[in-house]
Amino acid sequence: DDTINRKCDGRQDRLSKLPDDILLTILERLDICDAARTSILSRQWRHIPAMLNKLVIKVSSFEPNKDNRAKITLDDLSRANATMREATKSILSGRTHFKQYALHLLCLQFYIGDESNSIVQTSEFTILTKKKHAHCTEDDVNFHGKQLMALFGVWPNAFGGLTRLNLENISLNRPDMPLIFSVCKRLEFLRLHSCDMGVLSPLEVENPQLRELEMDDCRFDTVHLKWLPKLTTVTFRMWITQQDPLSFSYVPQLRSLSLINIGLSWHKMLKLSDFLGNVTITTLQLNFRSEKIWIQPEYPKELLPVFYKLRLLNLVNISEECDLNWTLCILQGAPSLEELHITVQDHFCEMMMDEELRTQYAYSKNKKDVDWEGATFDFKHHKLAVLKIFGFRPDDRYARSVIKVAVNLEDVFLFNKLVCEKCKRDVPRASRYPWKQRFSLRNRITNGTNSFVAIHFPS
Repeated sequence: DDTINRKCDGRQDRLSKLPDDILLTILERLDICDAARTSILSRQWRHIPAMLNKLVIKVSSFEPNKDNRAKITLDDLSRANATMREATKSILSGRTHFKQYALHLLCLQFYIGDESNSIVQTSEFTILTKKKHAHCTEDDVNFHGKQLMALFGVWPNAFGGLTRLNLENISLNRPDMPLIFSVCKRLEFLRLHSCDMGVLSPLEVENPQLRELEMDDCRFDTVHLKWLPKLTTVTFRMWITQQDPLSFSYVPQLRSLSLINIGLSWHKMLKLSDFLGNVTITTLQLNFRSEKIWIQPEYPKELLPVFYKLRLLNLVNISEECDLNWTLCILQGAPSLEELHITVQDHFCEMMMDEELRTQYAYSKNKKDVDWEGATFDFKHHKLAVLKIFGFRPDDRYARSVIKVAVNLEDVFLFNKLVCEKCKRDVPRASRYPWKQRFSLRNRITNGTNSFVAIHFPS
């Protein structure tokens, strides 16, 4: 390696003569495998890996055929797990001689299995499964749950010291998930991906330190945030319940909520004023996945009790079939709103396009049916400073409507349609508006509004 040279011409390389703190800085930028290999360069380097105060050890560093994952077998993953386990034990055992160097972060990523039962006490677990979600059967996720609880039984103290936990493709018995919450008292971050306690079983969450909760494509009936005194952020992606997916009891610090879902015919339309109850958030993201709008029409006065502290509203993946006038009801019901971000796009690579399958899975046939009677223009908003529209349509008068009601609006950013890497083969990427068209659009949007708002057309 050009950056780390061995002895040359009988003289020690210049790098090894540097102070230990500089050598530590260099090693922190390397993959753990490369960092461990530096210990063979010289006596000076031998003890440096044991002095690192941050260790991020990922099983992927020990997998064969990294460039062609299709060739990796389950046996390869088991061997990588075992190698990662031995490497972790070796690195940590070397630290016994350098106790003055505190370990501030130990982050381990490994596959759940028999080889993972001797992972040491740590502060973060990312527990993967050797089979990915698309290939997991019901028996698989039940088996993963049994393996997790076996690991939990072998190292309860390790879980007791966790501050971050990531779980995927796991089904637990009803007593097991509450047991994890009760033991992991230091847990600050929890992510559950494709997890359940038996399909359509409710989940109650209680934890004294939990600050951030993510649930992605989980099969809980409902999730009750019962007692979470430090919780600030919740992200819930894709739910299957026919009820409100979340309920809130004691969450006094909750400030940010993100809800992502495809609204199917059997999903309940969320009435935000009832759904949020006594929760007053400052940041809200609603992602409609280019399908129907799944929030129930409400008058602004109904939204005011839950939105009076709202500062940022992000409405994502609104179908191109929908208009945007209904969002004015939310704007009127959120008098403290400072930024409004709206993304309009049909995300073709993620959408269900086959009509027979859309009918089979109860997709909505009419995305345009967004009728909010309270969507009027006879109010004034005094806090909104920034409006961003991704997927701006030159023939749409929505931006002009917002400028009329938001009397202190400072900046409007109008972006062309967003196209992801997968979609761009089917949808041509829009070029930036020509200068003359931008000038014409500015005049058309602001003419007669008495507004000095700055209108931007970013690429």
